Amino acid sequence: MNPEPLPSEILAYYAAGREARRLFGGHGQIELARTQELILHRLPPARQVVLDVGGGPGVYACWLAALGHEVHLVDALAQHVEHARRTSAGQPDHPIASARVGDARRLDEADASVDAVLLLGPLYHLPERPDRLAALVEARRVLKPGGLVFAAGISRFASLFAGVFEGLLRDPAFVAIVERDLHDGRHANPTERDYFTTAYFHLPHELEAEVREAGFVTLDLVGVEGPGWLLSDLEARWADPVERERLLWAARAVERAPTLLGLSAHLLVVGRKPSR
Repeated sequence: MNPEPLPSEILAYYAAGREARRLFGGHGQIELARTQELILHRLPPARQVVLDVGGGPGVYACWLAALGHEVHLVDALAQHVEHARRTSAGQPDHPIASARVGDARRLDEADASVDAVLLLGPLYHLPERPDRLAALVEARRVLKPGGLVFAAGISRFASLFAGVFEGLLRDPAFVAIVERDLHDGRHANPTERDYFTTAYFHLPHELEAEVREAGFVTLDLVGVEGPGWLLSDLEARWADPVERERLLWAARAVERAPTLLGLSAHLLVVGRKPSR
């Protein structure tokens, strides 16, 4: 397989440096905290070999390395890889093991060589289903029998909810984007405004079905953020430890509710590679 490179608009979007700060402000903070606790719920505490595919600037890779895991990062952008290396250098007692430019659909790792694979970004930036399945099959290939994949998607309804709560539906161009999202999940931004970039937005059962089709047994299908990401005063509430715990409790309370999965901005499927 010789996959086509990512579309230029995706590369340009991330080249602006947004990802390095995204998880440390706004609703990125609840995404980060919840994703971390969902990973820890399934990842064994003993030292694991973790491959962070599409790991961006290394937020999750460096966090897991600091917990004592052997973490290898792969990302499509050299800028992200360099950022991850710099962050890793700032924790010299627990650096990430490696960071390189690569493609989720064609990994360099050997068969059955890692304990866990993070796919926390690649699936929603592969608009074509065969490409998403290729990335998932590659994750299964490099996993040891019994290994875990953590596969994230963006909810089909994320733009709709953002439009309502952030007032973006006043812009007819944004309304057109939302209509396309709801119709077939293909998010495209023809404007100059920061309405995200080319992506695929999943229905919850679609993401789970893709993970299963790639050969995994699914262990979890959860909504990540719950309702808290929609709050206009999220920053102030998150700064208050008591309020922060209330928001996390609310997310946990509905994380597996079938009728509320799409309320979260992100979905997470945890799959296990069969032992045989």
